Amino acid sequence: MRTYFEPEETQEYEATRTVLIRRCLTWADEHGRPADELLLATALDARHHSRDGRLAYWDEPQIRRYLLAWVPKYVVTPREILEIAPEILRTFLHYLAAAGLRDPRGATPEQADDAITRAVPGFREALDDPYLQGVAKFWAQTALDHGNDLAGPGALRDFKLDLDAGRIRYDQEVLDKLLEARHTRTDLDLEEERALPRPPVTLPAPADLAADAARSTTVRRLTTLATWAGEVGRPLTRTGSLTLADARELSILLGTGEEALQVRSSTDLPQLSLLLAWSEVLGQVRVSRGRLIQVSKAAPLLRDPAALWARAFEALPHLGGSITMSSHAAVLGRCFDAVLPGVLDALYGMAGIPVARLAETVWLACQQHTRMNGAPARLKDLWRRQTALDLERTFQVLADLGAVDLTRGPAELCAGDLDDDQALLSPGHHGDDQAVLNPGGQALLSTSGRDGGQALLSTSGLGGGQVLPPDAVERLRRRLDDPDLLLARLTPLALRCLREHLLAQGHDAPLIGELATAPAAELLGVLAQHYPPREAAVELNAWLSHPGQDLEALLQAIRDCPFRTRAAAMLAVLADALPQGEALVRDLRHDPVLGPTALTFLVDDGEVDPGTLDQHEHLLLGAENFLTLLELGGPQVLIEQLRSMAGGGAYEFAAAVLGSGHHDVAGLEEMRELVAEPLRGRALRLIPGTGTGTRPARRRRRS
Repeated sequence: MRTYFEPEETQEYEATRTVLIRRCLTWADEHGRPADELLLATALDARHHSRDGRLAYWDEPQIRRYLLAWVPKYVVTPREILEIAPEILRTFLHYLAAAGLRDPRGATPEQADDAITRAVPGFREALDDPYLQGVAKFWAQTALDHGNDLAGPGALRDFKLDLDAGRIRYDQEVLDKLLEARHTRTDLDLEEERALPRPPVTLPAPADLAADAARSTTVRRLTTLATWAGEVGRPLTRTGSLTLADARELSILLGTGEEALQVRSSTDLPQLSLLLAWSEVLGQVRVSRGRLIQVSKAAPLLRDPAALWARAFEALPHLGGSITMSSHAAVLGRCFDAVLPGVLDALYGMAGIPVARLAETVWLACQQHTRMNGAPARLKDLWRRQTALDLERTFQVLADLGAVDLTRGPAELCAGDLDDDQALLSPGHHGDDQAVLNPGGQALLSTSGRDGGQALLSTSGLGGGQVLPPDAVERLRRRLDDPDLLLARLTPLALRCLREHLLAQGHDAPLIGELATAPAAELLGVLAQHYPPREAAVELNAWLSHPGQDLEALLQAIRDCPFRTRAAAMLAVLADALPQGEALVRDLRHDPVLGPTALTFLVDDGEVDPGTLDQHEHLLLGAENFLTLLELGGPQVLIEQLRSMAGGGAYEFAAAVLGSGHHDVAGLEEMRELVAEPLRGRALRLIPGTGTGTRPARRRRRS
């Protein structure tokens, strides 16, 4: 049972939603909890149509998004049903936990209960606010209020006729404001664009990160600059710049190496100018009465290197004019704030990316953000070269801050892969080769889960999903042969800041070690869906290192799993991540509960020939496969499959599977009710005299 689907996986998502709703309704009835099919469906839809798409991940922001925005805007049902939406959500979240489906990185059931309670007053206010609903809900609710739910045949036509005839009253003022808001307010669009998952990252301990921040060259320089300015301040020239003498003194103090440069003004010292601009953006220094003075309120920040580092990193996009110094009309400088986040996103979770590769996608992005139509080819080529130089300077600034590590060497990629980038670019692929995706929403590298090999692609989030033009491909082909390429990767300090930003925006950004104490079922569920094999093995072994968390607990979690597809995925995690994984699966073949799952795994892997199975194993294997198909495709798909395999004996075939002794009682009961009984009913109708099926032909009388 997957709890994450790509936006285009519509049928797969709807099949899973149907199963989850059906199981949740049964569970709620057994536990005396309120439940409603429509509200359960809308809760799932709210998470599916979100930035991260994780159906089983709920935290307070997601709870509030659903109750305070999604339900008021989209859900059409009588008011008395709408008012119990918070309680239905409680039921659903407790069911996820009980079924082992909850994403442990979200709220616990207790935390979710508290978040729902806090949201209830605002939820009631939101229901009473007519301007929070969408236009579609306005009309659907109007129809419902007049006894027409628009679901029946001809209902929409009748509703339009009643509207035209004036028999239905509605609030024209509310409608006008909703129509206006649809074109003017972007915050009303709740269906967020899906961001592709980020790779799991590893971070050092907070104390180590704080020490790294204190060692940052830029942090030391910013602290020294503010202290040098002092409360008394330093005099400025009529143009508002430092005197050349003070600038040379400060350059020596900061260690920028610019004190000997022959310049006319202190503004011609690029590193010093950048540090001054940086300090002003951070609020460390300011100009007052012709003097540069330290801001007294900034003193606590100067004493906290970690906080100063984070603030300096966040301020970088605003410093494009000071960083890009190649010309007064630097193309990158004009769109620096839009492009730099994409550069950092492209590096997230990656190692040793050639700066030359990034330069090509940065150039693509610059062309999208600036007007270049009609510019001569030679001028555009000059701008491209300047942009590449400015990007290298940007990386040097990032290195001085301690946000990137710069090294030189050959690219651990093949230039030949540029010829096959479309074949490699496969964000929806779930096999052994997995696309590693940057936070800008596009694939940058393709890495194999088996051997870790990397292949450079010609598409990045910086270029808006465009394929590199042929001239760029040829330039890269030549550059990637250079054994002394400039390579960049993010430092842990930058990774931490970017990850915190991603989490605040509702993205999925896994961290190695964050599942160390998660319940076994929830651990395996997350690893199966969101972790590449190598990182899954690291996370699993870290989990096993904790007291009381052992292999038997993991196996028991799989035994307790009420979904065949999820149990298979959980077992596959153990098979791939543990050194003894394959032997473990073989040993589980005769386990009374895990046997069918293990047997399916072995048959699919080619280790067991189906022809060697005895009758009992055949039935168990059939039950496992049919229950899996019921989850994935629904009753009608399974019915058609049984008919194609057994024809008129489909019911007998289904009955044999139901008597297989498979341990999944809930699944077998669903199969009995949703598949076997309809097949049985059809079989009875086909028997002469038992229904309205085919009637026997009458015998001719002999004359």
